[in-house]
This record gives sequence, structure tokens and C-alpha cells, in this order.
Amino acid sequence: MQRQLAVTLLPEAALDAQTAFMALHLEAARALLAEPDTTALAIVLPPAPRDHRDWRLALARDLAREAAPRRVNIVSAHHGEALAATLRFLADAPGVTGQYLVCHE
Repeated sequence: MQRQLAVTLLPEAALDAQTAFMALHLEAARALLAEPDTTALAIVLPPAPRDHRDWRLALARDLAREAAPRRVNIVSAHHGEALAATLRFLADAPGVTGQYLVCHE
């Protein structure tokens, strides 16, 4: 079962956003991954400027390695059809893990 962790608000600056995620949401992500029926976790983050890409991709890769064989992916999107379609794709894509995906409507 693919679980989702939606984070709706992060600071604007990349370093501050990374720090906030680690302090406020990392343990929740690990808890979802530890649930017995979890096979994948999709972390949904709000859209951000390009300078956030590095920390988000590192988070996706590091959590995916830590949680293997469970899958972890991060999706940056507003709520809408693009996000829903991406989450459906990830739920049915057993080979996709450690990715940072940016969705646009």
C-alpha cells in the first residue's frame, strides 16, 4: 500500500525549508514507512523554486535507501489532476523509488 505524507507549508528559503522538514516531518515519514502494510511512501511538498531541488532529491534518495525495499518518492505539486495522476502512477510503478517529481497543471 502506498502511503502519502502531505506537507503544505515550508519556509521560502531552501536551507530553512530543509531544516523545517527534517525537524517537523522526517519522523512522521519514517513512522509511515515502518507500518507493516506500507510498500511505498509518496511525500507531497508544495511547489518551490529550483534552489530547493537538491535537498528534495537528496531526501528522496536517502529515505529510499534507508527504507528499501519500500519505495519513497517526493512529488512537488499543487493539489489537482496532475498530482492525482502522478500519485496513481507511483502507486503502480514498483521500480520507481528515490525520485523527486515536479508536477504542473
